[in-house]
Amino acid sequence: MEKPNHNLPALFKQLGLPDDAESIDKFIATHSPLKPELHLADAFFWSPSQADLLRNEVLEDADWAEVVDQLDVLLRKGRGV
Repeated sequence: MEKPNHNLPALFKQLGLPDDAESIDKFIATHSPLKPELHLADAFFWSPSQADLLRNEVLEDADWAEVVDQLDVLLRKGRGV
């Protein structure tokens, strides 16, 4: 069985956020860097449903887990990673 191929714009769409490159860059620039001890899903800027999606995808090692991890890295270091 082939794993779904999700990307960052698709995750932003799933989260109900603008998913074009400029909006993603702006979001990351606005909300980074996250503190190392802060879990991605616990950041103040997520709605409860967005936080639940992020948390559950990682905990369950679900389809979106890899791209959620990618977003986590970008928010800790900025878009230039």
